Amino acid sequence: MSEFFDVVVVGGGPSGATAANDLALAGHKVMLLDRMGRIKPCGGAVPPRLLKDFDVPLDQLCTTANAARMISPANRKVDMPVGEDGFVGMVDRDVFDEWLRTRAATNGADRRDGTFETIERDGDGTAIVCYRPKGAARGSEPVKVRTRVLLGCDGGNSAVARIALPDEKLPFVAAYHEVIESPPEGVNDFAGNRCDVFYQGKHSPDFYAWVFPHGSKTSVGVGSAVKGFELRKAVANLREELGMAEADCKTVRVEGAPIPLKPRKKWDNGKDVIVAGDAAGTVAPASGEGIFYAMTAGRFAGESAAAFLKTGDVKQLATARKKFMKLHGQVFLVLGIMQWFWYRSDNMRERFVKLCMDKDIQQLTWEAYMNKEIQKKKPMAHIKIFLKDSAQLISGLLSGGGVRTGKV
Repeated sequence: MSEFFDVVVVGGGPSGATAANDLALAGHKVMLLDRMGRIKPCGGAVPPRLLKDFDVPLDQLCTTANAARMISPANRKVDMPVGEDGFVGMVDRDVFDEWLRTRAATNGADRRDGTFETIERDGDGTAIVCYRPKGAARGSEPVKVRTRVLLGCDGGNSAVARIALPDEKLPFVAAYHEVIESPPEGVNDFAGNRCDVFYQGKHSPDFYAWVFPHGSKTSVGVGSAVKGFELRKAVANLREELGMAEADCKTVRVEGAPIPLKPRKKWDNGKDVIVAGDAAGTVAPASGEGIFYAMTAGRFAGESAAAFLKTGDVKQLATARKKFMKLHGQVFLVLGIMQWFWYRSDNMRERFVKLCMDKDIQQLTWEAYMNKEIQKKKPMAHIKIFLKDSAQLISGLLSGGGVRTGKV
């Protein structure tokens, strides 16, 4: 147990790899521990701002989309073009996450393939990270390293959070997707530059299903918090409905995981542990978008760790959450209200998709997506949208739309 690190990062997804890269570039001794081959189910959408903020080259995009299509329970299709100056970048997590990990290692992080097991303490209270390397014999002793700071970026079922932080039950959806070979352009209305989102109770009683293009591959997935809802069956039904069944589009791989939809109240233990990414609950409600927010949280966690290493002030550990919530807390609150209200029944989902026909809503939605903040431009447009939303809300409640089909 001679190895000692400034920071050990558990989890090499976008959040952990970003934190490890930033800390290594700053000259800290960093270990990045990740269980290789574990890929999160994800539609893979990223805003252009991510490329700029995190110095990600365009060649990491497997394709770009210039529109989203919303499909209602009654099969109403509403196309929302991004506009001339914007796009939705699409990444394949299998490729993108590996690129992020490789970059961190190239810049000085000590990358290791293994599974985190627990945290121990030595005589002076220093954290000892115990992990099992890939291929280790069953029953063998875990490898142990000492660290001044531990960053837990190990997903929605974070073992680090479970061990080091207060127990907190976060709302989540179970997500499952199948990455398939893309069908030919135009077949059954498939478009390789459009993201399709299905707000239909038959595919998800409380969230949504999706078809997101990845160039030669396509992600077909669904999320739901309803206990017992058969995600695999829902995806199979959606593929069959769209002419993308196994006989038509070969399955490349499948993945499933819980996706938290609310930031944890506490990200640090007040001593030497911080969590970020899914472990901290930084997935946007309603949209399920997580890559940009995970990388942002990872960056803030890295900054907090660096400040603590420099000053020894444990209060620095809490600044990661404070920074994140200051920038994105209002957006998460609004999206959470939207999900609670509009996803509660097919009646309300139908009204929600109808609202998406409004050009002002489309423009403000895309501006918020590109800039990652609630847009304050065009006050009359916001008033118009508020009045429309209010009318839909009252109408929906009077017509029985307030009956929920699932808990989120």
